Amino acid sequence: MTATDTAIYTEGLTKIYGELRALDGMTLHVAGGSVYGFLGRNGAGKTTTIRLLLGLARPTAGSAHVLGREIGTQQLEILKRTAFVPERKVLYDHMTPHELVHFTSGFYPRWSHEAMEKYARILDIPMKQKFGKLSHGNRTKVCILLALGQNADLLILDEPTIGLDPVIIDTVLRVLLEEQASQGRTVFFSSHQLAEVEQIADWIGILDQGKLLFEARLEDIRSQYRVVVAGGNGLPAATSAQVLSVSRSGAFTRYVVSSGAEAFAAGLRQHGAASVEVFPLNLREFFLEIVRKEELCTTGESGAKTEYASSRS
Repeated sequence: MTATDTAIYTEGLTKIYGELRALDGMTLHVAGGSVYGFLGRNGAGKTTTIRLLLGLARPTAGSAHVLGREIGTQQLEILKRTAFVPERKVLYDHMTPHELVHFTSGFYPRWSHEAMEKYARILDIPMKQKFGKLSHGNRTKVCILLALGQNADLLILDEPTIGLDPVIIDTVLRVLLEEQASQGRTVFFSSHQLAEVEQIADWIGILDQGKLLFEARLEDIRSQYRVVVAGGNGLPAATSAQVLSVSRSGAFTRYVVSSGAEAFAAGLRQHGAASVEVFPLNLREFFLEIVRKEELCTTGESGAKTEYASSRS
């Protein structure tokens, strides 16, 4: 992928605050029309990335393009076509959602009053109550409403479901998948709620300590990565570069492999494994394997991430 055929493209993007490298040479590819789950622990650099993309901070090094426009030099063009829901849901406390909609719509020529009325009803928002008096969940819903009303080509969402009840979360996810991405819009969202991400994302990026450790289609993770549990003594710590991590518990050895699980299991049987079972990984398990790799891996290559860092095609 290049800057011309992606919704978001960064190359070597770096942000340093004093002695802190909040982002460290990140190269990110977000395909147009995709739903991209941007994952990482607290402090991984997710919000810093979003601030750079929106022009709220300047990169120390590297470059980034959003919707084919360069950040910094073409920021106004980017903002015209991008809607944003921040992690901190802060708006004018003295205004009602109805007034906020009227105020916000004037800044966006593509604003859809029809969409606004539809989503206000679907999200069950008290439109005549002052924003400062709303519950945390209703504040979140108002911010989502203002983003959806912009009819933007790109939605950037930072923890968009915080404070929402399960019914509204399901509604928001359905709207993002069925009514936004299905119309060719790109949804880029960070979240700690991995089960929610797994429901709607088709691409995954995992960030840790300012570095992008992994980027791939979610379907590739589901189809290729497996846990192999083998019973027996004297089993190898690792037999190939496909081994992501190895851990032992009693007489059992647990391997996480990036491909060829059945062939790998057959090889363990040849090494004397008494029993071998192969299991799929869900996104939560996979995320933990990636961010804990240096703690879990016993292959002697705990810092080697290049072998599994991307499965782009």
